[in-house]
Amino acid sequence: MPIDAAKALAAEPRSSEITWEHKDVLLYHLGLGAGVPATDPAELRWTLESKLHVLPSFATVAGAGMGIMAGMSSPGIEVDLAAVLHGTQRIEVHRPLPVSGRATSTSRVADVYDKGKAAVLVLRTDVADDDGPLWSTDAQLFIRGEGGFGGKRGPSARREQPDREPDLVVERPIREEQALLYRLSGDWNPLHADPEFARLAGFDRPILHGLCSYGMALKAVVDTVLNGDPAAVASYDARFAGVAYPGETLRLRMWRLDGRQVQLTATAAERDDAPVLGDCLITLAGTD
Repeated sequence: MPIDAAKALAAEPRSSEITWEHKDVLLYHLGLGAGVPATDPAELRWTLESKLHVLPSFATVAGAGMGIMAGMSSPGIEVDLAAVLHGTQRIEVHRPLPVSGRATSTSRVADVYDKGKAAVLVLRTDVADDDGPLWSTDAQLFIRGEGGFGGKRGPSARREQPDREPDLVVERPIREEQALLYRLSGDWNPLHADPEFARLAGFDRPILHGLCSYGMALKAVVDTVLNGDPAAVASYDARFAGVAYPGETLRLRMWRLDGRQVQLTATAAERDDAPVLGDCLITLAGTD
């Protein structure tokens, strides 16, 4: 059987050293669409090294996203990568991400769920440097065709959307070449660049990386609700609810919750608000 849940859960965590520098952070931000207008002080915090801040979602690509790759290569995990779908992503920030750094990334399979027609891997990655913990991430990956092994089904609750109009609605254009730029941060899947490969995967053209939409949504919240301060983010959860295409517009609806959290959704404006991100929640630093 391709997935041996007991073996995967019993495996020793895998550790590797990761490094990054300001060029990696700048490239990541540009891949999210930062820098428009190019001379706007609010954008220069993402694009100019002398003023550089780091979005917490950079954690998903630091070290070329080696945390997920390490988890996928754990003992007991032998799957076809073409059957893998990224279901959810969570980041917990222990302190602001530095512009450059060297750290140890430790990854393990935290859980395996049996959804019947699919298995779900929960991959946990903890990153720390010489000064202590930096961030932790949890990624849920759906493995199509690998369910039915008699494991626990796992949680399935969805976050209720507030029963009122959003406090803020903003739109962010996805540039035509944005997926080509974003992939330089480490996700080389041809689904995001090669039209022929995209058609074989069932799409009429290459799609945007889900983690690019994820980062775009966080940047929009930091820029608007959090006055441009990425250090205000303590954690960020999202579910990948659909796809976005280069050239489309992300429509982001945001709700402030008791001054402690921001809930949001992301949809594709040109496709009748087709879902892109759901169950998104940002918890602010200094709150529980």
